[in-house]
Amino acid sequence: MIQRRKSKQIEIGNVKIGGDAPISVQSMTNTDTRDVKSTLKQINNMAENGCELVRLAILNAQAADCIREIKKKSPVPLIADIHFDYRLAIKCIENGIDALRLNPGNIGKEENIKKVVSLAKINNVPIRIGINGGSLEKDLEMALMPLHEKMAESALRHIKILEDNNFDKIKISLKSSDVLTTIEAYRIIAKKVDYPLHLGVTEAGTYTGGIIKSAVGLGTLLAEGIGDTVRVSLTDSPVEEVKAGFMILKALGLRKRGINFVSCPTCGRTQIDLISLAKEVEKRLENFEKPLTIAVMGCAVNGPGEAKHADYGIAGGIGEGYIFKKGEIVKRLSEDKLVDEFINLIQMENI
Repeated sequence: MIQRRKSKQIEIGNVKIGGDAPISVQSMTNTDTRDVKSTLKQINNMAENGCELVRLAILNAQAADCIREIKKKSPVPLIADIHFDYRLAIKCIENGIDALRLNPGNIGKEENIKKVVSLAKINNVPIRIGINGGSLEKDLEMALMPLHEKMAESALRHIKILEDNNFDKIKISLKSSDVLTTIEAYRIIAKKVDYPLHLGVTEAGTYTGGIIKSAVGLGTLLAEGIGDTVRVSLTDSPVEEVKAGFMILKALGLRKRGINFVSCPTCGRTQIDLISLAKEVEKRLENFEKPLTIAVMGCAVNGPGEAKHADYGIAGGIGEGYIFKKGEIVKRLSEDKLVDEFINLIQMENI
């Protein structure tokens, strides 16, 4: 059992972050926020796949204006991603945004920070301080210390600005494209403050490499009890980010949404097209929300025994296979009928 770090709890819309709340999964749209129709279509697709928070890029005043309409129709809370222009933050709050992602030290004069914070207080809008290892303050970039220490110091500076304005609805992220730097930065800040932490390895890469980097970085921290919400950053569809986030959390027993898929590596005993079989079963159950463990095993010798913990499973034979439940074989079928019968059984018993 993972012992989670104790953190304050904040609320973004109806989603609780930190404390004893479940670790949430979020992503970011890659549409032009000014294209309301396309943005809402993507948000709905993300939400259907389990996304609990969605971040939007706010490039200009027109994008900020569109928040009002998007917010009315969004099924999940929205976070505005703001850089440098405090007026965009104010406009987004006025238009009903649920949270902001910004660095208070980058939005100008003290009076401008006060304007944003004051309005955020009135409207109960949390602020995520988002530190990125590639864009630190110039004095920190030049400082003779490891990058992870620079990132933690930058976060503490921005936290102080908000705290000096009596604002504590804060969430923090410290992201680097380097996995070890990211891990060490979060470890430092986790000991310094008790605000909830948003985990991510930024610019992690394309699908396979990005998932591996994120699984190592986020998985290490989550296993240590660090982290309250996650985003897996991929050069891919936001939906794939959401799926990857849940896979990481499920692997650690931190979330139970959807299928926990188990399949064995192929070996010389395999007499069935296991790779195609496993891919087809996983694909057909990818949107199944009930938390079941499903196994696809290569042989009838070890399959049901090794996967007896599975709710349902397939064990391959010579051109045929066996369907089993909790280690007990219930059906024997030819290979061409196996998947359809298997999926039908799962669906009939779990409607």
